[in-house]
Amino acid sequence: MNLKLTAGLLILAAVLANVGFTALGLIFNYPDVLDEPAGDVLGSFRDHEGAVRAWFAVLALSAVLLAPIAIGVGQLSSTRAMRVAVRVGIAAAAVQFIGLLRWPILVPGYASDAASGDPAVAAGARDSFTTASDILGTAIGETLGYLLTATWTVLVVVALGLRFAGRWFSVLGLASAGLVAVGVLSPLDLPVVDTANFFGYILWSVWLIAFGVLILRRERATAATRSTPDHAAAQAP
Repeated sequence: MNLKLTAGLLILAAVLANVGFTALGLIFNYPDVLDEPAGDVLGSFRDHEGAVRAWFAVLALSAVLLAPIAIGVGQLSSTRAMRVAVRVGIAAAAVQFIGLLRWPILVPGYASDAASGDPAVAAGARDSFTTASDILGTAIGETLGYLLTATWTVLVVVALGLRFAGRWFSVLGLASAGLVAVGVLSPLDLPVVDTANFFGYILWSVWLIAFGVLILRRERATAATRSTPDHAAAQAP
């Protein structure tokens, strides 16, 4: 994969994730709304269904972009750590995409049934929504997503080492990975876990953008070097 494209995807994924998360917070009170009873969540979803479905689709897109990003970043190193990172990054993209896609695909049906007026149908919709949230959301999309995303980040930092961009890049990546990984404890309702995870993703977004910018700068420097007369003369037969 072209490294300039990889850089663009790194920046795009970070921007889409933050814009989508912010929009859902304003429109749907996400993620705090998930602490409400299932019926209230579905009612709020119905009130803003079009916008909520669209912004969750944006979040799902930002998540699935990690797959081509992992493949592209994999070209920066031939180490074993990077080879493993490619697989882990693809897995992270898949689980988060599955978890987020339940909102535009499954939840509209649950929301409709919950408002059907039939108590049995409404109760079944609420139960189905809760089950989908527990399995597709908490277990797969969030817990596995946090773990795999953090692992991919650590593997990339280890594979690239300090030569790629210096200590600051490694420290930023490792710090964000650690805070993201704390999110696996979220189901235990421990204090500050969600806050730590939130700031972890902010730092991770900064790291992604910095990563993309660094790749673009390296590509420009390489192109400039190749275009110099001395380089051209050295390449001549």
